[in-house]
Amino acid sequence: MPYFESPLDGARLHYVDYGPADGPVIVFVNSSYLGTEMWEYQMLPLAGEGHRCVGFDRRGHGRSDDVWGGFDLDSLADDLNSLLEHLDLREVVLVGHSIGTAEIVRCLSRHGLGRVTRAALIAGMVPGAVRSADHPGGVDPELIRRGNETFRRDRSAFFEDGARAFFQLDLPGNELSPGYVRAMIDRCHGATARAGAALGDLGLILNVAPELAGLDLPVLVVHGTHDTSAPLELTGRRAAELLPDSTLEVYENGGHGLFATHARQLTDDLREFARENRAVGSARRR
Repeated sequence: MPYFESPLDGARLHYVDYGPADGPVIVFVNSSYLGTEMWEYQMLPLAGEGHRCVGFDRRGHGRSDDVWGGFDLDSLADDLNSLLEHLDLREVVLVGHSIGTAEIVRCLSRHGLGRVTRAALIAGMVPGAVRSADHPGGVDPELIRRGNETFRRDRSAFFEDGARAFFQLDLPGNELSPGYVRAMIDRCHGATARAGAALGDLGLILNVAPELAGLDLPVLVVHGTHDTSAPLELTGRRAAELLPDSTLEVYENGGHGLFATHARQLTDDLREFARENRAVGSARRR
């Protein structure tokens, strides 16, 4: 089973590497609680079409080491950069979901664009949804604190009660089997209580707005109209406006879990976005 070591503390982080080794590279960064299994409807088709699809389980998630520290954004971004270096990946398209989009932004602002040519922010938490001095229209931080306390008190109920809204299962077109939803709820327990609580606390202080404005690369922003975890106007649309070179795709009836409910649409959009990256790379090498 493949692992690489974090430069922070030597934690062993599990990764998957699908598709041909010489294929154009897409690296997937997961949501809170979930591991690489969340991307099955994107990674498997794209790898089957010739892309090299790489993903890893964040520290404290999935098959990676259970650790206490390293959940600040700088350390998480350094873990991501270490994966790129460990596999010596080049001309990478980074794809992140939820808090994973913040790890991508900080990785790029902290380590530069030497290995990465494009990024896709899917149902992203960036630039940060919580109210702050430079974001007076944001969510009341007390609401986030209460949610974090609910998680600490009973994370099983937190996952169970939140599934319908996460996938927006009551909206047209968002049908998922009970078995799939059950599996995703169970998978959330693959993250330790410590990891989940730490990421909840990170979301409370998240603000990468200045970093977005400095990212000089094409960015695809995908967001759902009914995302209650990261409301479109506070995150996706705001991120697209801050980024110098962005394309915003809004999915009708999409919730936070649109990687499943809108799986085919997302895979198609990522395929096209990656194809454009490949065309630019080929032109650069000629």
